[in-house]
Amino acid sequence: MPAVSKGDGMRGLAVFISDIRNCKSKEAEIKRINKELANIRSKFKGDKALDGYSKKKYVCKLLFIFLLGHDIDFGHMEAVNLLSSNRYTEKQIGYLFISVLVNSNSELIRLINNAIKNDLASRNPTFMGLALHCIASVGSREMAEAFAGEIPKVLVAGDTMDSVKQSAALCLLRLYRTSPDLVPMGDWTSRVVHLLNDQHLGVVTAATSLITTLAQKNPEEFKTSVSLAVSRLSRIVTSASTDLQDYTYYFVPAPWLSVKLLRLLQCYPPPEDPAVRGRLTECLETILNKAQEPPKSKKVQHSNAKNAVLFEAISLIIHHDSEPNLLVRACNQLGQFLQHRETNLRYLALESMCTLASSEFSHEAVKTHIETVINALKTERDVSVRQRAVDLLYAMCDRSNAPQIVAEMLSYLETADYSIREEIVLKVAILAEKYAVDYTWYVDTILNLIRIAGDYVSEEVWYRVIQIVINRDDVQGYAAKTVFEALQAPACHENLVKVGGYILGEFGNLIAGDPRSSPLIQFNLLHSKFHLCSVPTRALLLSTYIKFVNLFPEVKPTIQDVLRSDSQLRNADVELQQRAVEYLRLSTVASTDILATVLEEMPPFPERESSILAKLKKKKGPSTVTDLEDTKRERSVDVNGGPEPAPASTSAMSTPSPSADLLGLGAAPPAPAGPPPSSGGGGLLVDVFSDSASVVAPLAPGSEDNFARFVCKNNGVLFENQLLQIGLKSEFRQNLGRMFIFYGNKTSTQFLNFTPTLICSDDLQPNLNLQTKPVDPTVEGGAQVQQVVNIECVSDFTEAPVLNIQFRYGGTFQNVSVQLPITLNKFFQPTEMASQDFFQRWKQLSNPQQEVQNIFKAKHPMDTEVTKAKIIGFGSALLEEVDPNPANFVGAGIIHTKTTQIGCLLRLEPNLQAQMYRLTLRTSKEAVSQRLCELLSAQF
Repeated sequence: MPAVSKGDGMRGLAVFISDIRNCKSKEAEIKRINKELANIRSKFKGDKALDGYSKKKYVCKLLFIFLLGHDIDFGHMEAVNLLSSNRYTEKQIGYLFISVLVNSNSELIRLINNAIKNDLASRNPTFMGLALHCIASVGSREMAEAFAGEIPKVLVAGDTMDSVKQSAALCLLRLYRTSPDLVPMGDWTSRVVHLLNDQHLGVVTAATSLITTLAQKNPEEFKTSVSLAVSRLSRIVTSASTDLQDYTYYFVPAPWLSVKLLRLLQCYPPPEDPAVRGRLTECLETILNKAQEPPKSKKVQHSNAKNAVLFEAISLIIHHDSEPNLLVRACNQLGQFLQHRETNLRYLALESMCTLASSEFSHEAVKTHIETVINALKTERDVSVRQRAVDLLYAMCDRSNAPQIVAEMLSYLETADYSIREEIVLKVAILAEKYAVDYTWYVDTILNLIRIAGDYVSEEVWYRVIQIVINRDDVQGYAAKTVFEALQAPACHENLVKVGGYILGEFGNLIAGDPRSSPLIQFNLLHSKFHLCSVPTRALLLSTYIKFVNLFPEVKPTIQDVLRSDSQLRNADVELQQRAVEYLRLSTVASTDILATVLEEMPPFPERESSILAKLKKKKGPSTVTDLEDTKRERSVDVNGGPEPAPASTSAMSTPSPSADLLGLGAAPPAPAGPPPSSGGGGLLVDVFSDSASVVAPLAPGSEDNFARFVCKNNGVLFENQLLQIGLKSEFRQNLGRMFIFYGNKTSTQFLNFTPTLICSDDLQPNLNLQTKPVDPTVEGGAQVQQVVNIECVSDFTEAPVLNIQFRYGGTFQNVSVQLPITLNKFFQPTEMASQDFFQRWKQLSNPQQEVQNIFKAKHPMDTEVTKAKIIGFGSALLEEVDPNPANFVGAGIIHTKTTQIGCLLRLEPNLQAQMYRLTLRTSKEAVSQRLCELLSAQF
């Protein structure tokens, strides 16, 4: 860079900056800036022509004012004029101003492009560097159109200086990333590959970044880069740190370039040329050998750079999956990191070993570390590392170690972070089924799974255990005996009741000979759970009862009395009422032979892929299931030692049955209410002066999107940042609800003075009662605390309460606000209706005030099954074969409040050609129609 002359110090700029810094108030600063802007404007408009120095000084002042946050609406032309100067400092300020202030759609772009062309053609390396930096900074499509053909010529020209080649390579990379269609492939592509042999390592580093990106889209064009990359990598890893002094970082020769070369090689399969392949193997062995050498420095920069190269080399070994010796050595090296004190290294080691476990060459080597991984699962404080340990146990599991791994995962499940429990449940269920030698062990495992984590056991899991028991005669008696014993516990999860009801209804006769499990005892045991269960489970139990009528004639009168009771025959739920009526009639009029035919044992299910495995694949992607051989996970490792441990999985959890007791609203004092927080951005606010609890943070960024996702679901992660994760699990029945809020500390440091507060606006308070208990003010690092909120809907409402969390982390005050997804549709009770009843009620709600209609563009793909799931999740019943147009969706339900009940009918008409919906809602109250329409429209 040319030397700056003494006159370029710009004393006027220094004085102006000093004046700004000495201002005592915001008003004084604005006054001084306005004075300066007026002065600059007068100078630019004056008759006297300004010299280059003055233009540069005033443009620099405008740039400083802009960086202070003030708008600048003049001076752009003067900055463009500076580009034509032959003085470096003037041209530099002009380019800096343009890079920061000029919009890509500016009318000045043509003038700027002309100035850039002149500088690129000047062959002055300093001016060319400034022009290339400006192109990369702006990176607009117009600039790509103007220069995408010129920059490759500069890059491969023989007389271009090294510094300009570096800038040209990175500038071309920037244009390719923003406008790949405008960067032409041509003769230059074969010449740019040879830059990997350049003597200047800075040019090689920039060229490697460019070639890697280009090779991912056009691998055939750049396949000759493999041999050159191996040759350059070999020279780096075999050199001493003194050989590459300018590019040695804490005794590690050219770590950035090494990582980039290794990443480039991952774009291609193993080299076919034996010489190139042998040389690459030597390079990788040398990197593994160097990892075993004592560190040459105790500084963290040395270990970070060394480990970055090592992990990228291991990624390449895994990618090639062709050298057994290297794979085993890589596994052993990763095993040493499993107990390293650095969390990032433990995380990366576990993640890499998950992929290694899928290789036939290294699977056995991975299994030798099982005890270390199990220990990590028990003792690791970081939840993301624990999740990777679960993934690795799942990947290394086979028939020889399945009982041990399943037992450890079940043990961990009792204390696991709630956000990953459903995933662990799926993995345990898959492993138990896949490696079950004795199916009695499988039954015990699944029942234990339901006992430990019943809320997270999805329908797929208990469906699958039913299928397996029905298909295997040798386990049916044991399954009946085991579920009968499990149901005797005072508190059984509803999923266990479902499994027990189904299995006893099919195979209860296999244990009926034992006086301790006689037919009457079996029936009484199941019926004792009946009143605690949700409607679908009660319906299943009614089917079990009629099966008992066929299996055990001696209990027929008792069951008929139950079916004949008013609570069944006059049940408010249409499904339960219909089953009770039909089953009672069937048991009364049908002969024994007819009963035996109608209620015969379920036939075996056809063999097919496990629905649990399919769900896990859909949830996590194919790279996390056992059959990892087909898909290799690609990772990126930063040079500073790798990425931060990834957050725990935040996918939605299965919806629990709302069978828990929702009463007891007087058990805790009401949550303090206050004014609603101001809307707008904010998120995680840091108050360095005080712990003022009266200051409520604005809603966190992204919280509105998360809020909208909870309209049709009750469970999941509501908010997450680098410190805190907030998860919800809620259940509602009629006008009552209960919400479990989970606060997870994602750091290793305590949260002090942890205070969550529920805030209701003045309009919301009379309509919604919220009662909760305070939580422990100290949240340990990596720990999770739970808060229960009891909810009562007094009357219809439109706003949502706000959850404000304040705490101290590392001496810094933190303040977060999010909306709690308590919306009017949560108090929906679905109502089944026949077509005639629906349209009769539809006509009754025909007043203009009772109907709200919205026609809107689809924001998501128009999938029929997804639409059905969202309407059901919204709370209404989905009525089949009611609308004359089978493509339409019709729903009905009742909004329950303490003061009244509001019937609601909805009709959703999709137009696939126009990609639009028409949603019509009719209720007896206009405000309710309007609110429900707003909430449901946002889901499609």
